Amino acid sequence: MNALEQQEEEFSTRQGEVLDAVLSLLVEGREALTMSAVARRASCSKETLYKWFGDRDGLLTATVRWQASKVRAGNWDRQKLDASSLEESLRAFWANWLSVIASRTSIALNRVAVSQAGTAKSNLGAIVLANGRFAIGERLKPLLEAGREAGLLDFDDAEEAFRTYFGLVGRDLQIRLLLGDRVELTEAERTREAARATKQFFALHGARASQT
Repeated sequence: MNALEQQEEEFSTRQGEVLDAVLSLLVEGREALTMSAVARRASCSKETLYKWFGDRDGLLTATVRWQASKVRAGNWDRQKLDASSLEESLRAFWANWLSVIASRTSIALNRVAVSQAGTAKSNLGAIVLANGRFAIGERLKPLLEAGREAGLLDFDDAEEAFRTYFGLVGRDLQIRLLLGDRVELTEAERTREAARATKQFFALHGARASQT
């Protein structure tokens, strides 16, 4: 477990329920996301919210981390990593990501973040970037680097490799979801999409491919 995942494990069951309440309010979109609204929905006091999360931005940061924590690189052993286990871990990671990103909660969270980005209204856009997209990159890059150390992958920069992979998996999915396209991926379709992107990534960055 890396440092990011360890931080996410620190949320208690009750705190997780509060963060789920925040996500529910975002999905419904019927009232402003205030500390009072969250306290009512989660049946707790505002004092508790301030104690646990600090201010509203702290609560939003925790909420994004909570949602992003559902995307994990799984269990893999750097010392025993081979082509099969690397591909399996990568496919599982991205199939999991597709499931999370297409959920109603992620769509609602991203829509609010986009609508408020670049304004003085909220820091949610920066919070989503830092604790969503960037945090997920930091979660996967150690696996990519382990693949390179094992002689299975070839790339110069892990961040660039991750961005390439991210584009292969996501393609136009997020923008379509944000614009209201009713994209519904079954588990089998998510698995197939992750396998397709993984095959394409290995065609670009597989060690054997780079030597031809």
